[in-house]
Amino acid sequence: MAHIASLNPAAVGLAPPDVLVVHGPWEPASVVVLDSPHSGRVMPPDFGAVLSHEDLRDGEDEYIDELYAPAAALGIPLLAAQFPRTYLDANRHAGDIDLELLEGHWPHHYEPSGKGALGKALLWRTLDDGRPIYNRRLTVDEVLSRIERCHRPYHQTLSRLMDAAHRAHGRVLHINCHSMNAVAGAMGEGGAGTPRADFVLGDRDGTTCSAEVTHFVREQLAAHGYSVKINDPFKGVELVRAHSNPAAGRHSLQLEINKRLYMDQKTGLKIPHFGVLQAQLMQMLRAMQGHFA
Repeated sequence: MAHIASLNPAAVGLAPPDVLVVHGPWEPASVVVLDSPHSGRVMPPDFGAVLSHEDLRDGEDEYIDELYAPAAALGIPLLAAQFPRTYLDANRHAGDIDLELLEGHWPHHYEPSGKGALGKALLWRTLDDGRPIYNRRLTVDEVLSRIERCHRPYHQTLSRLMDAAHRAHGRVLHINCHSMNAVAGAMGEGGAGTPRADFVLGDRDGTTCSAEVTHFVREQLAAHGYSVKINDPFKGVELVRAHSNPAAGRHSLQLEINKRLYMDQKTGLKIPHFGVLQAQLMQMLRAMQGHFA
């Protein structure tokens, strides 16, 4: 990854650096805040999976943290998870427990999203191809430990960054940064084999940010000739739901980038358009800073 200014959350009592990192300032220079919950690749020692580290990167948003890295120079913070999505998905509710993965009774708040049936709840049970990640069930204490160590500080840190932007500028525009496969897989949204647009913006049907924000971002991307869809097939999940309140000036928008725009999905390597796309994303962020100042 290109060098960018990074701050250790442990220094402010939030989390150790193998859990999350904040690139850029803790006090945002503008209304914009970014987060990347699925670009982590540090395998925790207590994972206990039966698959290889490479297999456990299934579902990773490859290079997304690097694509947005230059935002730090614009005074925009980027919160990035360091743990893999297969270990814990920060974009799920803490109560979204897969009971099939659990040993015994879950005695705490339970809020299933339906992803458990696919093995993709808070803690993944299977990879996208159906292979089991574990050869046993996890205990309640193991699940709680992951929530306390990873999920809670991630959400607390995002809240802290958004609160700082809102306090300083009167509102905050949170972009929840993701990538998507070029074509939907067997269990993918939209149906297997369905080609994806270049970008998909998700505002949960207009509930997590104003139409002005969504359409401004859409126009910025479409101006470069990209195809952009809104809430089709991705509407946004927990991070935009939990941290938004448009009426109070707290806007959250999920932004999915088609991986074919910046990488070869067969080799896993970046393609020449990576730099072009990165510059275009920075242009979009600068436009947001100016328009919503």
